[in-house]
Amino acid sequence: MGEKSSLTKASSKSESLRATVPKGIVSFLKLKIGETLEWEMEIKDGERVAMVRPKRKRSR
Repeated sequence: MGEKSSLTKASSKSESLRATVPKGIVSFLKLKIGETLEWEMEIKDGERVAMVRPKRKRSR
């Protein structure tokens, strides 16, 4: 996959950035409005890598 998105400021009072999740990723991860994304960061082979996955409630 080669999905891309651009970053914008989340708000004028914050250093956070905002990105749109591309349609292909929404479909691949089966994301739904209101879900939470869980981020993990690591350095792998000298490169900064971030992994993201949906944090879903477990059904009983």
